[in-house]
Amino acid sequence: MTDGNAVEREAGAQFNLSVMSDDFAEVISGALDAVDTKKVWMKTDDVATAATGSIADVFDVVKAIYLNAAKTGLHVEMSGNIVLGGCNTGEDENDKNKVRLNDEASGRISQKAGCRFSIYPLGETGYIEKITKAAEKLVDHNVQVSAAPFATRLDGEVNDIFAAMEGIFTELQETSEHVVMPFTISCNSPSGR
Repeated sequence: MTDGNAVEREAGAQFNLSVMSDDFAEVISGALDAVDTKKVWMKTDDVATAATGSIADVFDVVKAIYLNAAKTGLHVEMSGNIVLGGCNTGEDENDKNKVRLNDEASGRISQKAGCRFSIYPLGETGYIEKITKAAEKLVDHNVQVSAAPFATRLDGEVNDIFAAMEGIFTELQETSEHVVMPFTISCNSPSGR
């Protein structure tokens, strides 16, 4: 598999966005509406939002939705899974174009956050070594990396956190047919770390 697979292989995300405010519905709707989703298939219902497209486009959209809610200054949390394999919607909107539609706007939003994630390349032999080797590169994304119960914790700017998660996801998908990454990211928490 090649680096182009991050653009060509279809990934999916399912997540929910929680805003600790009385106007949570408006904040969530506003974040969803502010993001350009032309390059992904996306559906939101009363439980979660799902999106499928290229790996790059899925990460672009999920990050942009989170940032658009977080920029309100409210305590915002997103939990979900990003998955490679088994997420075909039957609608291939993936145009294989490397341009990220939300990258410029997301780059203008500065927001610190904490994130916990795990990653599982399913069906792999020697998967622990592959995860460990890929995880050693997380610090290259300007994030603080630490151990957390059942997960790895990343602290830093949201743009850098998503770049780190996408980096490890993209690396592990090179040799895996099916990758699962559960994550939770939170900002502006009154409890701090």
